[in-house]
Amino acid sequence: MAPRTLFAPTPPPAGAGAGRELLAVVRTMALVTAVLWGVELVDQYALHSALDQFGVRPLNVEHLGGIVAAPLLHGGLEHLASNTVGILILGTMVAMWSRREFWLVTLAATIVGGLGTWLIGNPASTHIGASGVLFGFFGYLLLRGVFERKIGAILVSLAVGWVFGSNMLHGMLPEQAGAMISWEMHLFGFLGGVLMAWRWRRRSR
Repeated sequence: MAPRTLFAPTPPPAGAGAGRELLAVVRTMALVTAVLWGVELVDQYALHSALDQFGVRPLNVEHLGGIVAAPLLHGGLEHLASNTVGILILGTMVAMWSRREFWLVTLAATIVGGLGTWLIGNPASTHIGASGVLFGFFGYLLLRGVFERKIGAILVSLAVGWVFGSNMLHGMLPEQAGAMISWEMHLFGFLGGVLMAWRWRRRSR
């Protein structure tokens, strides 16, 4: 005789899946924030900014590793704080689509942003900061609606362009960016995000 089930399993409450996904996004952003701030606090107060030398040094083959290291390094807590705000806003928007997209855009913006800066930047300069990744999120959100052509993505693109467009675009122009701002990292990080958004063009056909 087959065993009987005395108690039927309780179905998960409505919205439980969305709640778990939201919690996962919060954890992801908390992890990113903790890593960025942990590295900078150690660098500032224990190493006296010694890590900053390991950023992107254009055309210096010995410092190619700076392409990966640069987003983790910042020129002080104020620099990090300004990047953190943008990353929490735009990064969360990307992660709400999917955490996989968040990490892919982060990787693309890091590699494309760092490599582009290494190729065309001033050889006498060192580029650090997560702003290239931030601009990657911006590029992804701004252009995904154009490539995907779905109403939700289009609305997100319009909102991001309206709120952030002017300031972000100025940050990619050498004549608008200040002497201490890496417009190269901004521009190529943006292009890395656009590249990830372009992937959705083929899926929308």
